[in-house]
Amino acid sequence: MRVLSGMQPSGTLHIGNYLGALKQWVEAQSSDAFYCVVDLHALTLEIDPATLRSQTLDLIATYLAAGLDPEICTIFLQSEVPYHAQMNWLLECVATYGELSRMTQFKEKSTRKTGYRVGLLTYPVLMAGDILLYETAEVPVGDDQRQHLELTRVLAERFNNRYGPTFVVPVGVQPKVAARVMDLQEPTRKMSKSISSPMGSIFVTDSASEIDKKIKKAVTDTDNEVRYDWDTKPGISNLLEIYSSLSDETPQAVAERYTRYGDLKSDLSALVVESLAPIQKRYDELMTDPVELRAVVARGALKANEVAGEVYRRAAHAMGLI
Repeated sequence: MRVLSGMQPSGTLHIGNYLGALKQWVEAQSSDAFYCVVDLHALTLEIDPATLRSQTLDLIATYLAAGLDPEICTIFLQSEVPYHAQMNWLLECVATYGELSRMTQFKEKSTRKTGYRVGLLTYPVLMAGDILLYETAEVPVGDDQRQHLELTRVLAERFNNRYGPTFVVPVGVQPKVAARVMDLQEPTRKMSKSISSPMGSIFVTDSASEIDKKIKKAVTDTDNEVRYDWDTKPGISNLLEIYSSLSDETPQAVAERYTRYGDLKSDLSALVVESLAPIQKRYDELMTDPVELRAVVARGALKANEVAGEVYRRAAHAMGLI
């Protein structure tokens, strides 16, 4: 079954990115799995060109360090497959302004500053093209991308109805736990690479001391009862989900072992450090050879272009392009 997913090169990944997406990708990788760095999406917000190039290499290295194997799956840069931009235009001519302006992320991001880029409005269509180009049946997706995936499904069905059967209509899949890891300091808000408090995010490159400090200072509550209950104990529930995702247990089973918050935090800190250590070691090794990182995605782009080109040509012909 064909799988595609990707991340923006917008900064160092945090543990929410790892648990909610990258860890799942590694477990699901196969010859039919395509994982890309969506560098075109990064252009929707202002970013220094040198920073974008650096963060792109950083993300490639993180993919590989976490366990994605280019001998098993296909790893590539979105910008090195021109069919993404071409498909974007075809789908923009199928989407409506009303659909795009109702996207929650657009409404949130566009209020932060005046003069937002048009790409901020239209990038869900580019995302739809990313997915549809690979005849993707399943899309690993976080809670914050559910609305965009639903738009993808709407556009695929509309296109198929209007121009004939062309696209596979995908479904979203999520991990059972840690699909939405929350900020350690504000556990009612999603952990973020950009807007979390300095102590709110655990980054995959954090040192052992930084991880320990952040977890020990994570906001909980005052009754000191370890219980998995998002409604009344979001801080503790967040810590339990992180623990359970790394230990392959249920949050409830983890909670049953603890009677004190301090003990849970101490053990979670050790588990996170242990889990990230091999990734950090491999990441440091990979970052010494940027030429090889570029070679990995260049090889991946060859296969991605072959698959995407076939689908694009079919869609273009269906719309009447010669």
